[in-house]
Amino acid sequence: MAGEPERGMRETVVSEGLRERIRPVSHFVTDVDGVLTDGRIIMDDDGREIKHFHVRDGHGLKLLQRAGIRVILLTGRTSRVVSHRARDLGIEEVYQGAKNKVSVLEEIMARHGIDGSRIAYMGDDIVDAPVFRRVGFSAAVADASDHVRRLADYVTALSGGKGAVREVCELILRVQDKWKDVACRYEL
Repeated sequence: MAGEPERGMRETVVSEGLRERIRPVSHFVTDVDGVLTDGRIIMDDDGREIKHFHVRDGHGLKLLQRAGIRVILLTGRTSRVVSHRARDLGIEEVYQGAKNKVSVLEEIMARHGIDGSRIAYMGDDIVDAPVFRRVGFSAAVADASDHVRRLADYVTALSGGKGAVREVCELILRVQDKWKDVACRYEL
């Protein structure tokens, strides 16, 4: 029935102001630790790093890509695990070891010939706050630091590494009227 949420989706009220921030988004940039993962970093005796990624977050990123939205990873840490996950998802732009995320964001904008209004950014901690102020749409995971949650345009119901990225991906696709096109192959 028109106006009702789709079965299985939590009902999210999206203000017209938020819709206006999401509509122009052509690039989705996200932090990794605490957003695509639950923030834990596990190391074995040999110093090899292990991260936990949620499969639905990865599928959400693939859905964005199918809809023509470029996905970019931007993280302050450097890890081979992130490179492996990016390759697995077909993400070609990965910025690791970014000590100044705003500088890297400016590089991304120059490289793609866009301004901040075309970028959605997702983060979880205080290092993401300066980026939030320069993008068109900012999202924080439910378990983000209080400071970042207060700055965000949208705070997810789910925590980092537990489907929060998928939640934002679906929100973007629905607001941009692209959800049915990317979901039609699943006969929803």
